[in-house]
Amino acid sequence: MPTREPNLIEVSDPCDPRLVAYRDQKDAWLRAAHNPDAGPGATPTGMGGGLFMAEGELVVRELVASSYATESVLISRTRLESMRDALARLPEGTPVYVAPRELMGSVAGFDIHRGVLACARRGKACDPRAVIDGAGVLVVMEDLANHDNVGGMFRTLGVLADPARGRAPGVLLSPRCCDPLYRRALRVSIGHALHVPFATCDPWPGSLALLREAGVRTIALTPAPDATPLQEISLPPGGRVALLLGAEGPGLTEGAMALADHRARIVQRPGADSLNVVVAASIALAHLTGAL
Repeated sequence: MPTREPNLIEVSDPCDPRLVAYRDQKDAWLRAAHNPDAGPGATPTGMGGGLFMAEGELVVRELVASSYATESVLISRTRLESMRDALARLPEGTPVYVAPRELMGSVAGFDIHRGVLACARRGKACDPRAVIDGAGVLVVMEDLANHDNVGGMFRTLGVLADPARGRAPGVLLSPRCCDPLYRRALRVSIGHALHVPFATCDPWPGSLALLREAGVRTIALTPAPDATPLQEISLPPGGRVALLLGAEGPGLTEGAMALADHRARIVQRPGADSLNVVVAASIALAHLTGAL
């Protein structure tokens, strides 16, 4: 893709109407139905419609390289040169607002110490069937409410998954799982959430039957002592797998586990506390995919 000079626009007024998407921005507002930019079909909890915010150089670079449409960028003068190559790859005419860092903070309502924000459009929500059909390995998250854990899961998938070896990743979410494009989750994922397809499954957990219909083996991860040790589970060559994970504390519901083909546990030292869900997923994915 040929590069061009970015469309730089100097701003000096924190009340500039062109900065409305950045003003005291809250992730829920960006995608809510009352937001005039949210688009048709947007809801406060749905994954489709509306806008989202990318923060920091690494994530904004991944945004520019992704399939998501960048609406605009707000950047400090001190970050402009280090980001110029990425900004030059934006579609022609995309506004890049250049402002002092202090003005950025007064507009956004928090200190933009990373020096760059970008507003992007979510687009249409993915269909779970499409995510399943395109993935060699899937992570299914039930009711994960911690944005760090959701972001960490996408980062793990981005590192372990290898499309060249048939392991293109995908993610399925329960309706109460937190949003992968929430600013904090996206930042923790270092932008991998912009490249790994994800979809919300509704009704839950009944939609998990789609995995079995597609020939994907589903493995529920649980610390239950009667579960099969993870090292005893293997996949046939070329077999596809979905790893089902619950929130730390409550874990998976019985309804979700009932739709899995296997229940697996990571063998731990007796008396040790349970693993963080991202650490547990990383261990399980490395074993199941042979990535390590």
